[in-house]
Amino acid sequence: QTLASNPDLPDTFISCLRQGKPPVPGQVTSLLLALKVLYEGLKDEPTLDRPLVQALFAIAYESRQLFNQGQQRGIDWPPLLDDDLNRLGKAAQSIILGQGQTA
Repeated sequence: QTLASNPDLPDTFISCLRQGKPPVPGQVTSLLLALKVLYEGLKDEPTLDRPLVQALFAIAYESRQLFNQGQQRGIDWPPLLDDDLNRLGKAAQSIILGQGQTA
């Protein structure tokens, strides 16, 4: 629900970014916590399911692209959103690679 782009759920993470709106307060924190739990549960798994990888791609890549496009259109994003997206990308990368981030 946090990532899906659904007209019935206009406040999902990706939907907010697509609309040029900041994420709902607490949404990034919830995503980071969920990614940490996912990492711990999956770090020793040899393979990942495609839907999970698609969701991780949306977090790591699509959210960054939407942020950059919004900046180019003059959207005034919250000051910490750029750093938050970096943290989300690193967390997604950790899951895909099966390796924790050192920083």
